[in-house]
Amino acid sequence: MIERKLDALATKLGLRTNPVIFFVSAALMVLFLLLLLVLPNRIGTVFGALRDWIVTDLGWFFILGVTVWLIFLAYVALSRYGHLRLGGDDSRPEYSNLSWFAMLFAGGIGTVLMFWGVAEPMSHFAAPPFAGVEPYSVEAARDAMSISLYHLSLHTWAIFTLPGLAFGFFVYRYKLPLRVSSVFYPFLKERIHGPIGKTIDIFAVLGTLFGLAVSLGLGTSQVGAGINALLPGVPNNTWLQVGIITVLTITAVSSIVAGLDKGVKVLSNINIMLAVGLMIFVLVFFQDSVFLLRQIFESFGLYLQDLVRLAFWNDSMAQFTKDGGWGWQGGWTVFYWAWTVTWAPFMGVFLARISRGRTVRQFIGGVLIAPSLFTLVWFVVFGWSAMRIDGIGGSGGELSEAVSQDVALAMFTFFENFPAATLVQGIAVVVVALFFATSSDSASLVVDMLCVGSSDAGPVRQRVFWGVSEGALAASLIILGGVTGQDGLGALQQVITVIGLPIFVLVFLMMFSLIKGLGDERRAALEAQFGELAPRRRFSRRGAGRTAGPSPAAEPSPDPGPAGTARGKDDERSPGTT
Repeated sequence: MIERKLDALATKLGLRTNPVIFFVSAALMVLFLLLLLVLPNRIGTVFGALRDWIVTDLGWFFILGVTVWLIFLAYVALSRYGHLRLGGDDSRPEYSNLSWFAMLFAGGIGTVLMFWGVAEPMSHFAAPPFAGVEPYSVEAARDAMSISLYHLSLHTWAIFTLPGLAFGFFVYRYKLPLRVSSVFYPFLKERIHGPIGKTIDIFAVLGTLFGLAVSLGLGTSQVGAGINALLPGVPNNTWLQVGIITVLTITAVSSIVAGLDKGVKVLSNINIMLAVGLMIFVLVFFQDSVFLLRQIFESFGLYLQDLVRLAFWNDSMAQFTKDGGWGWQGGWTVFYWAWTVTWAPFMGVFLARISRGRTVRQFIGGVLIAPSLFTLVWFVVFGWSAMRIDGIGGSGGELSEAVSQDVALAMFTFFENFPAATLVQGIAVVVVALFFATSSDSASLVVDMLCVGSSDAGPVRQRVFWGVSEGALAASLIILGGVTGQDGLGALQQVITVIGLPIFVLVFLMMFSLIKGLGDERRAALEAQFGELAPRRRFSRRGAGRTAGPSPAAEPSPDPGPAGTARGKDDERSPGTT
């Protein structure tokens, strides 16, 4: 009865969506916003307590989990499944390699690299996480680079690649709705269209909204810091950041209306060129460019050398070696993984959408390796030059002092050491703002896809609603930090760590679903090749993927299996929904 009423409401409003997923997700988001307005201090206390429990008792699960995903992806890429295509066997990529890379990068961690490119290496350089390492020493500098690359290269992209591969495999080869619940078809079967499937999709939508809100909060604080650097009379306070969110949300909504090919693609290409231009500028005008070129290769070796140690490091001896105990990894690594995994549904759908036609091996290799190599060069150029400017082997300088005051200031203080500092700072503000816009419009389009269940864009009003909602949620989290007396980053860390836990469990389960799906694919292919005596289904390859038919003596089965064409229940809805 309730679902029927929601369906009628969706039709009346001119929406084309799954009414349960759309309205329940929207209602829960609005409820959270109202609670933030009415009970900001109590909400802050609850999230703080939950975050402390997760970091203390479950931090190891986050650290181990992402490493397991990376190993699993490497195995799949190198296995016999690597030749399978995300789509039909004759499908080919829709976008060129350059546009594909620009879109996945700008939609992924462009804002993060702009924010942490200087701030993270400088943070570890000034306050080494390993016991016995002297601040500002050569050892501290090397550790700072390895840890920064650990946080933002292969492991981060493994969090995006796993759901992206799962979406591409199940949605395009099984022909299921473009929703998170479709990934669990091997276990849930037709129940993906029922209450369990819808609950999974609602969690995915909310997780995506909160993950983006944290990124927008970080990006906004950096834009505010840039404006303050350019206009010292303008304080980088809560209300300036809310104003920035408002302006940039309007920009993002304009791109949302234009759509994926016109809006997101164009903004992504412009932004990646500006970011690369900034990186080349630093490389050329740094006092010792040869030092940076040498560090590209040396840092790559350091990262590979330290990767296994960092991938399994849990700082379990911290209670004996550090006054603060295990707190460092909770504030850095666990925060990173919890935050990044909330982007997993968004990036998974987004990557699958722009990667249809690529093979499993191409997808895993491209999404894991290409952005990781770019991240390596980025951190070498910005991180090593920042540590060199601050003084390796010294006692700290202006940069480390700026980072200790406000990490959002790091990039702009860094540019004061280069020619045309004001102009370059202004360009950096534009780059951060554009990354903000591309992240927001990409996420809005994907959230809409999660509700619609299709890669076809829904009505403009739906996309605009999600774009405005993301901006409102980000502004509310910024206000929460101001009202509760926390710094903005602290408030964002608390919220995202709590929201990230159920999403992390969901992504972990995707791995097992993929294992079963790939196994079913292998068995079905062997049946088709060798013609077993009594196969449940016969396979034939067709243009858009595999299509199955029942055996002659069997009734048609609603279970399409790995070779089947699944027609979701959403196809049977009224014209108002999909």
